[in-house]
Amino acid sequence: MKLYLDTSTDTCILRLDNQEYQRVGKYDLAERIFEFIHDKLVENQADWQDISEITFFSGPGSFTGLRIGAAVVNALANQLNIPLYNHHGEQLPVIIPDYGRPANISAPKK
Repeated sequence: MKLYLDTSTDTCILRLDNQEYQRVGKYDLAERIFEFIHDKLVENQADWQDISEITFFSGPGSFTGLRIGAAVVNALANQLNIPLYNHHGEQLPVIIPDYGRPANISAPKK
């Protein structure tokens, strides 16, 4: 089963083969993403070990969303020992998010 994940916006998009699911939620993505993926796997009579490859939309997009999604797909691909691709079709050992611009980090106020 091929898994595709896009966490670049407030709407998380998950595809399992040709079936697409969406989950709206900005503030609870980090704590609910594994549950969301697992629930959709179960709906498809599958489990984590049935995932054969992962594709991730690596950006540009939400800084936090991309970081969360990249951490999830990197961990899954590593632990399941399966191929990992970015949305350009390049197979990579790890996904590095593309934020579309340099990080906007404020200088310390002290």
